[in-house]
Amino acid sequence: MKNKYLYLAAISALSVFSGCEKEFLERPPQDTLVDANFFKTNDQILAASAPLYTVVWKDYVDKSYWALGDVRGGTLQRGFYDVFKNDVMFRTTGIDVSNVEAYRSFYVVVGQANTLIQNINRYAGAAVSPEIKNHAIAEARFMRAMAYFFLVSNYGPVPIIENNLELLNNADVTRNTVETVWEFISRDLEFAAANLPTAPVQPGRITKWSAEGMLAKVFLTRAGVESKGGALKQEYLDKAKELSERVITMSGKALLPKYEDLFRFPYDNNNESLFEQQWVFTSDYGYANTMVSQLNFSNDIAPGSDGWGGDLGASWWMLSLYDGLIQDNGTKPGFTLDQRLKATFMLPGAQYPEITQTVRDAAGNASKQKLVFPAPAAADQFSFANVKKYVIGNRDDVGDQVTQQRYPNNTYMIRLAEMYLIYAEAALGSNFSTSDKKALDYFNKVHMRAGLPVYEGPLTWDIIFQERAKEFAVEGQIWYDLVRLHYSNPQKAYDIINSQDREIFVIRPDRMPNPTGWTFTKTSYVTARTATANSGNFLLPIPTVEQSQAPGLRNPPVPYVFK
Repeated sequence: MKNKYLYLAAISALSVFSGCEKEFLERPPQDTLVDANFFKTNDQILAASAPLYTVVWKDYVDKSYWALGDVRGGTLQRGFYDVFKNDVMFRTTGIDVSNVEAYRSFYVVVGQANTLIQNINRYAGAAVSPEIKNHAIAEARFMRAMAYFFLVSNYGPVPIIENNLELLNNADVTRNTVETVWEFISRDLEFAAANLPTAPVQPGRITKWSAEGMLAKVFLTRAGVESKGGALKQEYLDKAKELSERVITMSGKALLPKYEDLFRFPYDNNNESLFEQQWVFTSDYGYANTMVSQLNFSNDIAPGSDGWGGDLGASWWMLSLYDGLIQDNGTKPGFTLDQRLKATFMLPGAQYPEITQTVRDAAGNASKQKLVFPAPAAADQFSFANVKKYVIGNRDDVGDQVTQQRYPNNTYMIRLAEMYLIYAEAALGSNFSTSDKKALDYFNKVHMRAGLPVYEGPLTWDIIFQERAKEFAVEGQIWYDLVRLHYSNPQKAYDIINSQDREIFVIRPDRMPNPTGWTFTKTSYVTARTATANSGNFLLPIPTVEQSQAPGLRNPPVPYVFK
């Protein structure tokens, strides 16, 4: 079983970890936080940090990963499922599931990271080496930084919590300013980079390069947070360039030759990956990947009744980014050389020999074949470019290592391709365009891997952003690119969102299977096809239940006092 060590270690550590609370202010009784006898050996310390790679992220990865990162960002659209329609049209409320589950999960990560740090400092035995002690604390601080990256990006000012017990029954918990939250994140990642090894101590564990890669992304964002008059802070742009290049040139990581192999099972912990959530096939719901259930377009490719993503697919805006695909507003058959399209979204007639599909004849008799994504009926007024990325099939395809709501494949959080594009964006900086040779070379490493010809330049922010959308669609990323833009140029962020066509359409192939082109027709009875983003709804509201339990969250934010 892949990732077996991390899984078993996580199970063994459950007795010393506090439970995943329903709300972050619900703190467990102090006497349930730890078995002090557990933290006596290096293996026990590593076992205690293992849940930080899995179960604590569960509520985020299941739905919010793509509902916020992609639906809200505009790369995915949801046709009819009202639970997520508010994310499509930028009406997310304080009770929407994507919002509530994300906020809860992020603070569960924070709480568990804090608990681990405190327990190690308090209970680590003499047999625990200083290296392993610092390693586990660095893992905890890395995960805490990741959680705060998502918190401040989605909610703006949020409470910084380093000691869970200090906040027991404290309804006056106060939010901290955006600037100090970003500083807190940077400090955690700098500690992680200084104390994690250059090679993983076990498969799937983060390294120094994971921390430096995430720190590059943070400094790129902070360049906008501390921008003045729209000019990005050069000090942070330089740090983002330096750190991203260190990862590119010193980590030993490399882009996989074929983009599609990033998501063809088993792809876990490959040489392009810098940090993944570590899921396994197990009867324990908390440690298996359930997000795939949300993405499968049909029960015909999934175990049991696990095809919950039938109305989830690429937005019109997303498909328009693939060069050559949507021709003459969709009326002329289009095609693209970009290999990322087929690896990310399914268009009618596309074939996937790695996935088994159940089909039925006119009499209802079932048989199996290799997946050919179906075409809509002639009279249909809508269809979907459903998600392929992360979809791995059923028992026939993964050696019986899958059952309903329990998949073994990991979810990416950082991979090397992002380092190339971070360098390019940092090199661009506040300029309208750049022809920087190294930035272009790095950009083309990603661009040409997709089967595209060399891009001669110059690079602009829009070119890099669109490349990121194609590279990272359905990886929970694009919304956070817009957040980064919003810090220095909020109007441009609104304009991008408000121009994205986010509504339904029908896709027709010119032949089945193996089409040479597709036409695209917007559904005629849908007239409001774009969202409305502005300063009042760009950030998510803190969930209603949290505000009711902690009225202090409504108070103005204050700077965090660093110890």
